[in-house]
Order: sequence, then structure tokens, then C-alpha cells
Amino acid sequence: MNRRRGLVAALLALVLLPSCSSLLPSAVQTTESQWHSYDQARAAFDAIKPGSTTQAELWQMGFDPFKYPNIKLLNYLDVTRQFLINDSIHLADLDAEIRSCIKARTLCQGYEVALGKSDRERVGNTFLDIFNFRRKTRTTGWQFRGLIVLEKDLVVYKIESGQPVIREFEDKTNPLGPLQDISLPSPIKY
Repeated sequence: MNRRRGLVAALLALVLLPSCSSLLPSAVQTTESQWHSYDQARAAFDAIKPGSTTQAELWQMGFDPFKYPNIKLLNYLDVTRQFLINDSIHLADLDAEIRSCIKARTLCQGYEVALGKSDRERVGNTFLDIFNFRRKTRTTGWQFRGLIVLEKDLVVYKIESGQPVIREFEDKTNPLGPLQDISLPSPIKY
């Protein structure tokens, strides 16, 4: 009788398990910052005015690399590498503000801003996922990148890039399920 109950419970679990997608792993990766969305980060970045925003004002706006995370300090060599990425680009090809800053050497610095959020959630049939037959992953989020160049204590140039909306879906199928990832031992070499 107990064996029969165990078998019924196991079959019931096997039937109900595929619908319990909340049992699947999920992950949230957030780049810590004072802005919580692409729009907030972009609005703060848009408030920076090259030629008039000072370093002190920049820090008050939240772009202080010593106070806020994920703002990388760049020296003039790093700034140079950002713009002269290969031999086909020459100093003369760059904006006058960038050329002036690079020529000022130690008076030139930059801030590289890298912000974002990524949510990864496994969806689909729990049984197929657990036994590695089929894994479906949905990724959502945003990324913001900005570069601020300062000569002395004045912002002379800024540029931004990013991805306001990230929506990705991965559907990975392994016909052999848990056997798919088993690696065979290497043959012995004599």
C-alpha cells in the first residue's frame, strides 16, 4: 500500500513538475549606480555641457568616480586609445577638443561610465530543463555607456552609447539530455 502511494506521488510530481517554472533558476545582474534605468542615466548624461560643465559640477551631478561606483578614471593615454583605435585613424581626424586634450597630456583625463541591468530567467518545462533536454532562457534589461573627456577641470567632450532595451531569448536543445555533456576520457597517448 505504501509503495503504491509512493508511485502515485512520484507520477503526480512528474505530471505537475513541468508547470512549476518557478522552480527554475533565475539571475539578476545589476551594475550598481545612482540611476536605475537607461532613461535616468541618459538624462543625467544629457545635463553635461561640454565647454561649460566643470569637474566640480560633474561630481555634483553624480559622475564622481571616487564616490559612485562604475565610473572608470582614464589618463590621457587611455583617452588616446579610445579614439585612435587603429592605424587608419589619425590625430588630425579627431575633433579639435580631443586633439587639444591629448596634446595637453597630463592635463587630459576621462571618465568611462558603464551602467546596466540584466535579468536572466529560465522558462519552460521544468522537467526538460532539470534533465538538460531543453533550456529556455529569457534575458531583459538595459545598458548605458558614456565617455566624458576633461581638459584641466573642464568637460570638453562627451559621447554616449548603449542599449535602451534588451530582450533576448535562448532556446537550447540537447537530444541526449543529461548524457549530452558527458565527456569521454581522453585516449592514452604512448
